Amino acid sequence: MNHRYEALLVLNAQGKEDTIREIIERLELDFQKEGAQIEQVQKMDKRRFSYVAGPLDSGYYVNFIFSADPESIEKLRTKFKLDTEVYRQTYQRLPEKREKPGKKLAKAK
Repeated sequence: MNHRYEALLVLNAQGKEDTIREIIERLELDFQKEGAQIEQVQKMDKRRFSYVAGPLDSGYYVNFIFSADPESIEKLRTKFKLDTEVYRQTYQRLPEKREKPGKKLAKAK
């Protein structure tokens, strides 16, 4: 059964600012190869880290909202962990979309 997820990826864009668009397109294909249906991609621009814990002081943030099988999340984690262009990743399960009930019409007098 598919669930909705949000994935926040921090990309290592050091020296690769020109190719960010291609990297994001490749990541979208990786999501789709694992069976995810992407609903939305938010490109959140490059930001400096408030706390530098490694060799990078900034990264390019990208937020993916998608539906996927729970087993595919672990495959995506493993795949992106080995990808040198993905610096950090985090996944969160979102509540299922509910259709809003229609508005009630006023009764005619």
